Amino acid sequence: MKEPSITTTFVEVTDKLPIKPPCRVFFKNEYEQPSGSFKLRGMGHLVGQSIDVAKKLGKSNVAVFSSSGGNAGLAAAYASQFFGVSCTVVLPESSKPTVIEKLKSLGADVIIHGKHWGEADNYLTEFVIRNLDKTVYPVYCHPFDDPLLWEGHSKIITEIIDQKQLLNFDDVKGVVCSVGGGGLYNGIVEGLENHKEIPVLAIETKQAATFHEAVKEGKVVHLRKVQTLATSLASPYLSAKALANYIDHPTALAEIDDLDAVKGVVDLYDHLGYMVEPACGASVASVMHRQDVLSELGKLNPNDIVIVVVCGGSAINKDIIDEYRNLLEKDS
Repeated sequence: MKEPSITTTFVEVTDKLPIKPPCRVFFKNEYEQPSGSFKLRGMGHLVGQSIDVAKKLGKSNVAVFSSSGGNAGLAAAYASQFFGVSCTVVLPESSKPTVIEKLKSLGADVIIHGKHWGEADNYLTEFVIRNLDKTVYPVYCHPFDDPLLWEGHSKIITEIIDQKQLLNFDDVKGVVCSVGGGGLYNGIVEGLENHKEIPVLAIETKQAATFHEAVKEGKVVHLRKVQTLATSLASPYLSAKALANYIDHPTALAEIDDLDAVKGVVDLYDHLGYMVEPACGASVASVMHRQDVLSELGKLNPNDIVIVVVCGGSAINKDIIDEYRNLLEKDS
């Protein structure tokens, strides 16, 4: 079945960065996805596969349900529109008006409930889905914790290999991604199945350090409060699969400040013209003003390659970037 995600560009940006990096740097531009972020990879795969299952069971009344701070909901809504099924998204009260408008423009029914994603998700699963008409075949789309999502996200890596722009994939010394709940990270690890020696550098903000806390405790930790400017990384917990992958796959963790992620957004716009959220600015910062975190990948030589997954995000526009610029100026 054809899925809604598209093939995104894979470009070398070594000479376009404001500071000369220690190695070659390539961007995998997932912000180009029609829904605005990498989330469409997994969500499109999950919805498509679920519709296939429903058909085999003789169920025709398929309905998609999502809870999200934004991008997962947008991906679910876009995928639902693509496949011609209904979509309901439950969002927390903190959600941005721009995202709510975009969801509605994609034909989704939007319900606002709860202070954060956890409360919105609980309301969706325990009340909305439980009270559905029996004729409805519900497809629950978790924002990050589902094997079908990871399988969809893994195509980011297999697509890079298929694009054959790298003469030798073994020159890749690391793949950099932002991490919140761990869905993108899990997909990257799955995509590197045949290249297990290539490490992943997972970057999160100190204000939403779910991965660091899980590693420190040796188990999934539920954070009581998550307040970060990188709202799309504001997951109260890390998926158990991400912790298992951390143990099994070479992974480096880096923790940066919210303002570093925001600066990543502004720098990316100023030097390459991309518009992304701070959740994406976190990974981009690693090749901009926070190149110190690349040392987590070991010594890098000029011919080595580091790939940054530019994961995107829809809650962004020129006015918001200007607000971030003012915020950084006040802080300096």
